[in-house]
Amino acid sequence: MSPMKVPFVDLRAQHDEVRDEIESTIREIIDQSQFIGGERVASFEKKFAAFCGARHAVACASGTDALKLALMAGGVAEGDEVITVPNTFIATVEAITQVRARCTFVDIDPETYNLSPQNLAEFLEKQCFLGGEGHLLDARTGLRITAVLVVHLYGQPADMTDILEIAGRYNLKVIEDACQAHGATYRINDEDRRVGTLGLAGAFSFFPGKNLGAMGEGGAVTTNDDLMDRHMRIWRDHGQSERYVHVSPFGWNGRLDAMQCAILEIKLRKLDEWNERRRRAAAWYRERLAGDPRIFLPRELPGRKHVYHLFAVRVPDRDKSRQYLTAQGIGVGLHYPIALHLQQAYLCLGWQPGDFPESEAAAASILSLPIFPHISEEQVDYVCRSLKEILG
Repeated sequence: MSPMKVPFVDLRAQHDEVRDEIESTIREIIDQSQFIGGERVASFEKKFAAFCGARHAVACASGTDALKLALMAGGVAEGDEVITVPNTFIATVEAITQVRARCTFVDIDPETYNLSPQNLAEFLEKQCFLGGEGHLLDARTGLRITAVLVVHLYGQPADMTDILEIAGRYNLKVIEDACQAHGATYRINDEDRRVGTLGLAGAFSFFPGKNLGAMGEGGAVTTNDDLMDRHMRIWRDHGQSERYVHVSPFGWNGRLDAMQCAILEIKLRKLDEWNERRRRAAAWYRERLAGDPRIFLPRELPGRKHVYHLFAVRVPDRDKSRQYLTAQGIGVGLHYPIALHLQQAYLCLGWQPGDFPESEAAAASILSLPIFPHISEEQVDYVCRSLKEILG
């Protein structure tokens, strides 16, 4: 009997649910031939901002561009230093280097895989000092630290209450990398708020496999700051304040096209429902895998709503488990197998193996199991049985 096929993600099933509306909208856009800018873009930006609970949303070409725009608008400049984690997709750090700043790493919380507030506080207290002008300087590099780039990894919100308090103590700006956390919420001051509205700005990716995915590349930045909004709109469009009036030398073509915005607006109406289906699948995994000491399951801490972009578990022999599950027709992922401080691209920063032990331990043992809105309970059951088989 051939094994059941369980894809890592099934975009076809998702698109079939809204296919008629998407195809009708695409035909309208072709007939109108308004592909760049216009009402489709403005409409999506307005609705995505409202969904997040933000005053503004600026659509752009990718999640990486969203991170870059957010950092630029937040005032991060050449020679500054930005704190983030080594356990994330490389775009988090790419955006820092693209604005000609330098990144410095703080290790993660081993339960959530997000920035550890305790490690952040310890780094700022013990490895930094106030310079002559009152700026906080990194003792290792001598550079001014200006911001914390917080990642809501796998769909789990980071501990924003403590992070915001610590950053405020040192006058650091907080930017959210929400590229994997569309619709996730965090309770702060007795209010459940969507990620992307907790810091100065939030960056989102609309890569096709994300909880809210385009049919191509895409991204957006949310903010409540009117000036940041204006600057980002200028930079994403060749530095233009209006057509052929260029007011900034730092612009580029970072626009998101009308077709993608129209598709995203259709799918946005389904996002809460699709996130709840992801949470249901996560509950099925927990029911079947709970109590097995060999499998470390994702933690969802009080006051947070995890939207499970990924269902990442830790297992003792990750590579063996991966090979076996693949042979059983099960799609799996590695997010992320090499911590960023050990990637060749960032060896120039001078970090060594052992400098961030929790990130390195996660990189060696994380295995992402299939999760998507249309996964069936039967498919989850098959994945869990197969995982337990290989673990013995």
